[in-house]
Amino acid sequence: MTLKYAYFPGCVAQGACRELYQSTGALTRALGIELVELKKAACCGSGTFKEDSQLLEDTVNARNIALAEDLNLPLLTHCSTCQGVIGNVDERLKDAHQSNPAYLDRVNHLLTEQGCSPYRGTSEVKHLLWALVGDFGLDELQKRVTRKLSGLKCAAFYGCYLLRAQKHIPFDDPHAPESMENVFRAIDATPIYYRGRTQCCGWPLSSYATTQSFQMAGGHIREAIAAGADCIVTPCPLCHLNLDSRQPEVEQTIGEKLGLPVLHLPQLVALALGVSPQELGLDRHIVSTRPVLEKLGF
Repeated sequence: MTLKYAYFPGCVAQGACRELYQSTGALTRALGIELVELKKAACCGSGTFKEDSQLLEDTVNARNIALAEDLNLPLLTHCSTCQGVIGNVDERLKDAHQSNPAYLDRVNHLLTEQGCSPYRGTSEVKHLLWALVGDFGLDELQKRVTRKLSGLKCAAFYGCYLLRAQKHIPFDDPHAPESMENVFRAIDATPIYYRGRTQCCGWPLSSYATTQSFQMAGGHIREAIAAGADCIVTPCPLCHLNLDSRQPEVEQTIGEKLGLPVLHLPQLVALALGVSPQELGLDRHIVSTRPVLEKLGF
């Protein structure tokens, strides 16, 4: 049976991290997963809407989920932040069915006033990582590998929204996660463990406490290097921005050369499926991915 999802790419993957959008498409095509992109979806707000109004965050994202419900499909995202925000809204509104139906009615009234479908709570919100682990399955993924990533040492960087924004996350422990490391093992890469892999990248601080943000990012990258990592792999484009795009500024802030490549999760997995580096946008990164490709024999 073909896996099919309502695809919520989010804003960053269609702008600053276009290579994430590109590599997610390449990966899902290679696996035979069908994506129906939600062209009318709105930005999830990245957690900022609720600073002004919880109702605003809930209504905007109830609409996003309702777009997937109209297709009778689970909503799939490749962004940890989008997963955390939309998944948290989904949990809260599903709880409201029993605990606060008046609030849910208020959200749906706002939606129907604008000609949108009401939120029904019939869909799931699922990160690409959860889809790989839980729906596609690691055994099946391992069978699809055509280019083993033997010898490549990968340090996961989960992003805090993926692990801690929801009450419950599938297939993992928010305090001691292993899902990304299990994906690495399935494609024959070597997981690297270090303290910062479950911590915040510093992105949320970057607009008002830039030095502290870059110090956080620099500390994580330094720890990954010390643990022997060839690269960091993240399922969050905002983490990617702070760890890769801003790595030169991070280096200036901490007074230390780092130079550690940072890959998006679908880029790494698709490499193991035989997709070319060019198709995955690996030339778009600020920190060159050449050392990773050379280690893999490209």
